[in-house]
Amino acid sequence: MRPLSIARRQGLVRCVAGALACAAAVSVAWAQAPAYPSKPITIVVPYPPGGSTDLMGRMVGTELSNRLGQPVVIENVGGAGGAIGAQKVASAQPDGYTLLVGASNEIAINKLVTKKVKYDIKDFTAIGLVASQPLVLVASPASGVKNAAEFTQLVTKNPGKFSYGSSGVGTSLHLAGEMLKDQGKLFMTHIPYRGVAPLANDLVGNNLEFGVFVLSSGLPHIKSGKVIALGTTEAKRSPITPDIPALAELPQFKNVDIGVWFALMAPANLPKPIYDKLRKALTDTLQSPDFRKKMEATGSVVASPTTDTDKYIASEIAKYQKIVQFAKIEE
Repeated sequence: MRPLSIARRQGLVRCVAGALACAAAVSVAWAQAPAYPSKPITIVVPYPPGGSTDLMGRMVGTELSNRLGQPVVIENVGGAGGAIGAQKVASAQPDGYTLLVGASNEIAINKLVTKKVKYDIKDFTAIGLVASQPLVLVASPASGVKNAAEFTQLVTKNPGKFSYGSSGVGTSLHLAGEMLKDQGKLFMTHIPYRGVAPLANDLVGNNLEFGVFVLSSGLPHIKSGKVIALGTTEAKRSPITPDIPALAELPQFKNVDIGVWFALMAPANLPKPIYDKLRKALTDTLQSPDFRKKMEATGSVVASPTTDTDKYIASEIAKYQKIVQFAKIEE
């Protein structure tokens, strides 16, 4: 190998010196930057105030504020089934000051059912899962069924005669109903409602035979006897309602396993030091007995801090994709 010329050696020295100067400048900038967090943090909740995601966001916000030493402001950005709020976070600067507490609908399902949604899961950094809830299949009193076996028998003998309602097209409730139809070989008509309130009204008023609720939304109607719980939709009974069977306990529904989950998300490319602080604050929150007790009061089960969130969400998206293709769901 020929020795480098003097000019090339001098050029190489200048390049190395330049690189070291840039690295030093970055180090100085990091050293001079205020420690995160140095100002209030905004958590975007992609729905109006009062719903389950809003409640989750406010409870998480309080815990993060206590642990990070800065105020956490909740910003409700509703519209398009949660997509507008989620898009706002996906487009935000990855500086740790704009976060999302979202549910499975806007994080994972919306992209599968509508072309209007421009963001993707890759546009977020998953800080971690917060909690989950099963869904519950219910019947109106006029349907005459008392359990999942009677439901299956009735619908099987009368294909196309009965309907079930959900809170809207492409929601986790809708996907749960279509999973039941697929697994049980049932022929039913889906009736989408604009939220759970009108769905509940039609069930209680005996204008609709069956419906799917998030467990926390359905419990008041179940406890009052206005609707009949036929089964929850996760693989095992919920520890919150151990008296309600899981639909998977029936052979024809043994593969039914779907619920609604909530996660804390940040924009993509979040710097690792900021991620680490947020992750620790969330982990400490999930391990708090007081937080767990509050979550259980809402019908939610707190997520395990050791869950690999990226793998979990990827597996959920694959599950949703199969249901969407089976039911040909599209908005």
